Amino acid sequence: MTRPPTAAQRRVIDAADPVTGRLRGTEAQLAALVRHGLAFRHPRPPHDHFLTPAGHRIREAPAPLTATEPRAAAETEPTGGFAARVGGEESAEAGPARAREVHSAWQGLLELRRMTNPDGATDRPCGWERAHLVRAAALALEAAGQPPEGPGTPGYRVRATPQPEAVAVYAPEGERLRACAAALERAGWQTGEYTEPRTRTRYLLASPRRV
Repeated sequence: MTRPPTAAQRRVIDAADPVTGRLRGTEAQLAALVRHGLAFRHPRPPHDHFLTPAGHRIREAPAPLTATEPRAAAETEPTGGFAARVGGEESAEAGPARAREVHSAWQGLLELRRMTNPDGATDRPCGWERAHLVRAAALALEAAGQPPEGPGTPGYRVRATPQPEAVAVYAPEGERLRACAAALERAGWQTGEYTEPRTRTRYLLASPRRV
């Protein structure tokens, strides 16, 4: 069982930047928050620390929460229980809180790339992304500012395919589909545009880049 943040750690969490989640504290406090899955250390200088989505939830809660569940999630996923939007959800919250969660999840994924890619590269996907293709591609799109499809709202949809290490990305044809391709390529994916034979629908086939 992981203990809740101490009073000093809670003060560090409460004082985080409300948008970016950037933290200030002693090395011991920041290291403890990282161990609990409530913060991560940015891979690039000056190596600042930022709240994870679990850390943001504690910051926004009216009373201290236990950190048991965020810790377990942080050990298996870089997103601390965060769910990327694959498109087609019946309801989806938006606004500053969601933007912070997406930002923190993406920064956490970059840190996971740095820690797990053999050369420490952050410009291409890591093993976790290859094992969770749909969620990884959706996070890359949402972090790039692409809107997911919602009720009555056009946007992207990410779906699994029979092909190994490949997902299908659907979006309104033309500029929006090309924007999704560009966002994925910036995130380290390779894409190609195809047409479904029966429906004539254009879509992207995206795979994590290896080199």
